[in-house]
Amino acid sequence: MTIPDRSQPRTVVITGATAGIGRACVRAFATGGDRLVLVARGAAGLRAAAAEAEAAGSPVRTVVADVADPEACEAAAARAEAEFGPIDVWVNDAFVSVFAPFTEIGPDDFRRVTEVTYLGYVNATRAALRRMLPRDHGTVVQVGSAIAYRGIPLQTAYSGAKHAIQGWHEALRCELLASGSGVRVTMVQLPAVNTPQFDWVRNRMRGRARPVPPVHQPELAARAVRYAADHPGRREYWVGTSTAATLIANAIAPGLLDRYLARTGIRAQQDEQPHRRQAPDNLWAPVDGAEDHGAHGRFDAEARDRSAQLWASQHHGVLAAGGAAVLLGAAAGALARGR
Repeated sequence: MTIPDRSQPRTVVITGATAGIGRACVRAFATGGDRLVLVARGAAGLRAAAAEAEAAGSPVRTVVADVADPEACEAAAARAEAEFGPIDVWVNDAFVSVFAPFTEIGPDDFRRVTEVTYLGYVNATRAALRRMLPRDHGTVVQVGSAIAYRGIPLQTAYSGAKHAIQGWHEALRCELLASGSGVRVTMVQLPAVNTPQFDWVRNRMRGRARPVPPVHQPELAARAVRYAADHPGRREYWVGTSTAATLIANAIAPGLLDRYLARTGIRAQQDEQPHRRQAPDNLWAPVDGAEDHGAHGRFDAEARDRSAQLWASQHHGVLAAGGAAVLLGAAAGALARGR
């Protein structure tokens, strides 16, 4: 396997690139001068994202595509390589969701969430691997969520899709390891993030949709994705103490977490302000008017831009060495006292 020279610009494809975490990822990779291919359904959002990346010094191409369509993903990959050469990094971030009790989500809407949020990752990764595997080089970063391990009420379709991504990603990683491939896949598990999605998600709750506190800024998520692309040897990265706490609690006492979320999860995902039933959503078509939605939602006042857990996830070797030193020190002290 050839080790990539990270001092040289890479060809990076980002899906869901127009807003939220995807948009923050555009900015994160553009600062390094990488050649960017931005994929999303909304042409206006793509133009705005491309303008930002170009202003930061990155060459950019945009592709209007719905990742639920495997042929569209294949065409995006072909366009990326035709314009900029071999794809080095592919970031999967595109998704849609419905906030509603399961019994109020029709089969077409549920299927749509699954086809975009889960099969969109599968379709895009297949297109990327078709090109990466023969070269024995490349990295695919899956943008995940604590919801990949722990489903929450009012997000059954999204929870199911994220769980599916997790299981598929693990199986794929095993296959790549078994074959000795130099291609890497990694996943970044995120906490609640301050993105515009809460104003355009399909919502059948009484209140306006909101992230469950604590809320983090999309730039934190983007830094984690960029780090994962640069260090793809880890199977996954956890961002946010709340992510770590949720995953650990779910592993130890899932039944207790069921009851806790049953008591708190429904109120925590909606504001007191009523949801406007006629508000547009992006489930079937992009919310892509004259306004550029950008990376941030309406929760800047409470959102955090730092994560001790991300640092710990990136420096697990240092922490392990430190822990071993502490244990050795304790053992030496015990032996000394025993003499």
